[in-house]
Amino acid sequence: MTGHDGTSVTHRRYIPYSHAHYGGNLVDGAYGLGMFGDVATELCIRTDGDEGLFASYSDVQFLAPVRTGDIVEATATVVRTGTRSRTVEFTLTVVCRADPDRADSAAVVLDPPITATTATGTVVVP
Repeated sequence: MTGHDGTSVTHRRYIPYSHAHYGGNLVDGAYGLGMFGDVATELCIRTDGDEGLFASYSDVQFLAPVRTGDIVEATATVVRTGTRSRTVEFTLTVVCRADPDRADSAAVVLDPPITATTATGTVVVP
């Protein structure tokens, strides 16, 4: 590893029912991408003292549904450090899920968590 390689930031968030976008309380894929932008911003602040700019995604994979009532974790990890750019791997995992069949407010901790979205992106810092 060189530079900031291996540096990682994780945010955790509850997805409220007001964010349902499709039938079955599904949340649109952009929700996770928005979280990736937030963790990338903190990552740039921690590594370079600047919010940086998100330049591009080179790969995005939607692997499992995200639903309202989920608690998700978005993680960003620097995998390559250039002079002004950072290649970042992102993962969105569902760590808890509502269980409305059991009771209105029931939920479960997922062990193991479900990987919902992965991506690779590039951020640029001054």
